[in-house]
Amino acid sequence: MPLDPRIAKITQRIRERSRDGRAAYLSRTQAVAAAFPPAETLSCANFAHAIAALGADEKVRRTGGRAPNIGIVTAYNDMLSAHQPFAGYPAIIREAAWKAGGVAQVAGGVPAMCDGITQGQPGMELSLFSRDAIAMGTAIALSHNSFDAALMLGVCDKIVPGLLIGALQFGHLPVIFVPAGPMGSGLANSEKSRIRQLYATGEIGRAALLEAETKSYHGAGTCTFYGTANSNQMLMEVMGLHLPGSAFVPPDSPLREALTRRAAERVLAITAGTDDYTPIAQVVDERTIVNGIVALMATGGSTNHTIHLVAIAAAAGIRLTWDDFDEISRATPLLARIYPNGPADINHFHTAGGIGFLIGQLLDAGLLDGAVRTVAGGGLASYRQEPVLRDGALCWRNGPAASLDATVLRGLADPFDGEGGLRLLKGNVGRGVMKISAVAEAHRKVHAPALLFDSQAAFVAAHKAGRLERDFVAVLRFQGPRANGMPELHALIPILGALQDAGRRVALITDGRMSGATGKIPTVIHISPEVIAGGPLGRVKEGDMILLDAEAGIIEAEVDAALWQARAATPVAAPVSELDQGFGRGLFGLFRAHALPAEEGASSFGG
Repeated sequence: MPLDPRIAKITQRIRERSRDGRAAYLSRTQAVAAAFPPAETLSCANFAHAIAALGADEKVRRTGGRAPNIGIVTAYNDMLSAHQPFAGYPAIIREAAWKAGGVAQVAGGVPAMCDGITQGQPGMELSLFSRDAIAMGTAIALSHNSFDAALMLGVCDKIVPGLLIGALQFGHLPVIFVPAGPMGSGLANSEKSRIRQLYATGEIGRAALLEAETKSYHGAGTCTFYGTANSNQMLMEVMGLHLPGSAFVPPDSPLREALTRRAAERVLAITAGTDDYTPIAQVVDERTIVNGIVALMATGGSTNHTIHLVAIAAAAGIRLTWDDFDEISRATPLLARIYPNGPADINHFHTAGGIGFLIGQLLDAGLLDGAVRTVAGGGLASYRQEPVLRDGALCWRNGPAASLDATVLRGLADPFDGEGGLRLLKGNVGRGVMKISAVAEAHRKVHAPALLFDSQAAFVAAHKAGRLERDFVAVLRFQGPRANGMPELHALIPILGALQDAGRRVALITDGRMSGATGKIPTVIHISPEVIAGGPLGRVKEGDMILLDAEAGIIEAEVDAALWQARAATPVAAPVSELDQGFGRGLFGLFRAHALPAEEGASSFGG
């Protein structure tokens, strides 16, 4: 199917905008590959250090024929449910690599923190910049120049973007991302949301809330709602960095282990010197990035990727803007409803046909460019297939031709919506994004006075004091990357949800984040420029009438233009206390000071 003219036009615009940066990235990658071929430039002492801990047979293989070596970069820890399954992966990979004629070593570990644990806590202010720390950790792991290829073991919010940004600094290496899969379905998401609202309004106690939460998050694997973690897995597959169909296979299953083994075999088969040499610099290009955005829009994926994909693209010399996201969303039908965009979880999506069916539909519509390079080879068409075990052997078969559950996943003939999941809103307060797919049409337009807050705690206090029993637009300031690391702000959602259910017209606009769990409340996030950098959101005064119109893409303070210009944007945040430097936050001062605006990826370093 020819590429849809709208998608082709956007891709070409990105290519032209990125021409110089992309050329410089590819030139740098080629120069590094020529000057520093893996292992060959190591001195004897360097090399001896690199193989000192290998087994005797592995040493012989490395020193004799210089067998290819896989560097494993892992985000394993056994507190995060999504990453706990990675504990045994290195042993599986080493065995598979040995049988395939290579060796494998854990090159390094990177941190993996959980936004679900740090929500509303001081540690959340480290969350976004943990992505940059992970990228740097990935670069350190691969800096030994002892590897011919790399496998990335990571799943969750900042981990996959950080691993990918780091891996792109070694663009001459083949890289495959190896997932771990989602936990089994637990308490229904709609029931979990209902219980959270009951707790927020004081109708139930902490014991009842804790019981519900532990029924929701109950085992190893990724949280099952369609947040950033599962959006990451979808993106790695559509961008050709996973083996086909591997994203949502359950942990600790024979099929999951077989896919992990095959990832090791496959990455050895695409190293330099082979007929299928596939460096990551050739996999991640403008077409790949656009494919990822299309799939994000078609599934109503995480708003965090309006930041992460910009930073990932920059690492490959590609410049994205939020206008690109908005135009792609308007050209892409919504084909999936997964919580918070609907009641189903990621396991239901996978059972209904999953990514293979989704990719097939988007390819048939010309919305995905199938001619991209992938780690599996053969273009994106091979990702229409799903993996199975036959007599213990891994193989792929055609995925379902039709959705197996039209309440969760639909084809092109009957989409949930003619447009995709995200929307760019802009006006005199700045530019921000909204997960429109999670908001009912009746709530997509709010016209109400502003109430100003400088912290989540201030908002919660206002609720407890009875100040919020009215129509209003909450303006939450000083939550951007330079102010406090751009934490997610989910403490507000149960309260706002209860007010909306009670018939109030409410909305939230902020220079902070909400992420993949952004739900039914009209919420314009990532407002850029942020308030601490002089962004115009700082000009809003208490009581100003705010118009939020998601369909029209408008977020506007209804203030006379001359008066608006005469107001000084609030230039600085509230004073920082000693407590604000606790929990390691003081160590991230350089990250905050150098952070780019959210629309430029909120990165603390260049691409």
